[in-house]
Amino acid sequence: MTERPHDIDVLRVFCGADGRHGNALGVVRHGRAYPDRQSRQALARELGFSETVFVDDPERGVVDIYTPGLRLPFAGHPLVGAAWLLDLEVVNPPAGEVWARHDGEFTWITARPEWAPPRTLRAYASAAEVEAMEVPPPGDWIYAWGWEDEAAGRVRARGFPGRIDERGGSRSSGAGACTGGIDEDEATGAAALLLTAQLGRALNITQGRGSQILTAPGPDGTIEIGGRVRLA
Repeated sequence: MTERPHDIDVLRVFCGADGRHGNALGVVRHGRAYPDRQSRQALARELGFSETVFVDDPERGVVDIYTPGLRLPFAGHPLVGAAWLLDLEVVNPPAGEVWARHDGEFTWITARPEWAPPRTLRAYASAAEVEAMEVPPPGDWIYAWGWEDEAAGRVRARGFPGRIDERGGSRSSGAGACTGGIDEDEATGAAALLLTAQLGRALNITQGRGSQILTAPGPDGTIEIGGRVRLA
């Protein structure tokens, strides 16, 4: 990867209680420096993060989200990260208006499950089974999960993007050709959104090496997703 442009902030979103881990996110504060989809896609591919967000209007919270392989109308960790970095109360990705709030060390967004891209939610009998998993063969985007403490709503999860070129081909040796060439995603807000909708309850999710995602269903079919954000 070439030297990072100076106008990009790199964050870690959904950090653990110790401030470690979290999913890396690139935030391009001056989105107009990359005026079209082609230039944005090229930068997202070059950076190699699971998502890069371009800020088109910092006052209104208008943002544009890209993986190394495609543009997304919605994604959880980019919106939490952008809301934290820009101190926003509303973020506007292509999917629709997303409300944000800041509560101590946590930043929260409110979103609708139908905005999330498809994920295969695969339940396992225990957290230990999830821990022991190897990366699945190329295929579906799999969110593997198991209860650590069902009564307390504590979940152990891991996210596997499937290593398939999001433009329809097979994985290449280059990181930018697929879902960032990422075998395992460290923290996935959209998948946590879908799992919360499926289970119908608040969750405290540990994903990846130690990232933490909190969720809470709302009365109108929306779901709040919260986590800690740190500068990388």
